[in-house]
Amino acid sequence: MAARVAVFLDYQNVYMGARSAFHAHGTAHQDGQIDPCRLAKLLVSKGPPDVDRELSEVRIYRGQPDPQKDPRGYAANDRQCNHWRTLPNTTVITQTLRYPYGWPREKEQEKGIDVKLAIDLVAGAVRRDYEVAILMSTDTDLKPALEFVRDLEGRPYPRCEVAAWSSSDSYSRRLSIPGRQIWCHWLVESDYRSVADPTNYAEPLE
Repeated sequence: MAARVAVFLDYQNVYMGARSAFHAHGTAHQDGQIDPCRLAKLLVSKGPPDVDRELSEVRIYRGQPDPQKDPRGYAANDRQCNHWRTLPNTTVITQTLRYPYGWPREKEQEKGIDVKLAIDLVAGAVRRDYEVAILMSTDTDLKPALEFVRDLEGRPYPRCEVAAWSSSDSYSRRLSIPGRQIWCHWLVESDYRSVADPTNYAEPLE
């Protein structure tokens, strides 16, 4: 029986990482966007060649602008999330951004979405919702959840792996746990180009 793979995407982290790795500063806002299903399928295809795997779920976590404070940003975000929700086996989890007292001089921030991702990663492992989880993020706040799944009994599953962008022009980061081996799917520019989504969600979709 094929091992079920769940892919967990910290979307803003994935997006900003792709912009930093593969685009010049100040390019169009859609540069760095990815199609989550194509990315997830690519990650599954990069698994061990002697192990049968199948993609069971794609889970996307991201902040969402406040419609009162940023109606244009909210509309673009909503269009993108609604498109993702039409994709097979895809779940989108959002959390309203936090706006500091000094906003808009101070940038809005994602708060709480990493906690939701961490809880779902751990709960899915405990419930045996997946055999393999692939986490794509460089947010070190997720390390405790990654470590928990890594240390669960019942090998070979559940198994947790990570994914990260790799660029020859910049320092490539990944999540790791000292003293523990965690497989990393390094994705190079050709991988990114194969899953990039150039859609301008700031404009109404036809």
